[in-house]
Amino acid sequence: MGLRFIFMLTRNDKTVDDAEEHLETALAAGVHHIGFKDVGLPFARLKSLNQSIKEDGATSYLEVVSLDKESEISSAKAAVEIGVDILLGGTNVDAVLPIIKGSGIQYYPFPGKIEGHPSVLAGSIDEIADSAKDLASREGVDGLDLLAYRSQENVGKLMAAVCAATNKPVIMAGSIDTKARIADVKNSGAGGFTIGTAALDGIYPAQGNDLDAQLRSILKDVADVNDHVSRISTKNLDESFGKFTETWSPRIAGQVNNMMVKLAKFEGEFVWHHHAVEDELFFVHKGCLMIKFRDRDEMVNEGEFIIVPHGVEHCPVAISDICEVLLLEPATTVNTGNTQDERRVTDLVQV
Repeated sequence: MGLRFIFMLTRNDKTVDDAEEHLETALAAGVHHIGFKDVGLPFARLKSLNQSIKEDGATSYLEVVSLDKESEISSAKAAVEIGVDILLGGTNVDAVLPIIKGSGIQYYPFPGKIEGHPSVLAGSIDEIADSAKDLASREGVDGLDLLAYRSQENVGKLMAAVCAATNKPVIMAGSIDTKARIADVKNSGAGGFTIGTAALDGIYPAQGNDLDAQLRSILKDVADVNDHVSRISTKNLDESFGKFTETWSPRIAGQVNNMMVKLAKFEGEFVWHHHAVEDELFFVHKGCLMIKFRDRDEMVNEGEFIIVPHGVEHCPVAISDICEVLLLEPATTVNTGNTQDERRVTDLVQV
């Protein structure tokens, strides 16, 4: 699963006053994970925010800012009443777990010692990693919320140490405002990260400073870091067929999972054969193709295709002088199947 980007409707550890407007922008941009803090807006508006997030099919997050036990208990109760999907933050795990038990809320508390407001992460890397290991071992703790970029320690080493301390997902927070930092988070083994102020204030490198441009730039960079960006461009069949003249010698034009897209030029009659396990699709780009079967002959004209199931004996015949055919078949398919023939090709070239 790829790195998860969580957009926080927050600035300086408070939910922003114009959160509803920003939420609309985020949902329109295609953000699927959206969170807010338990302070900054009245309870009724937080509940309405959560409802809007979930109605659009996105996952909702509430991050606890409270530092004292009683306030955190109140925040946990609010999370249950609001109905968020994931509760982030907080340090009083033993007090929170009974409150959210049975609610369906996933819980990601803060490892380490949290101080001040806005929150900072205190302690050494070893101390924070030990805290992470202890918290992650608790039943009811689904992951961790690490204030990585609010620590005075080496952030890269800190993130790696915490991720190594548990097999549960770790969310990174605090001043993630460049693609390089997103890549660092990914390389640490984290499950996701939050961005709030950087996007709201137009700090993230983008085509514009408005929130829509900021979010779309972040989504693009996340897709790139996750290697979820297609590297494949369009191919023109006329141009591709024009790159070779050999007949009965398929070229590889592309691959879809374990299926090869092959291009071949047919001339005259091929050899009778079958494929033990591979089905084949013949799509005629130009010309006319006949597929001989033991019980009949099938004509395949331009723009038509035929599927030959595995185990079925067949013999392709080019009716036109040259017939250009696109083949879709598993990578293991050899053109002559079970038959040895001088036109057998096992090492295919790309086109």
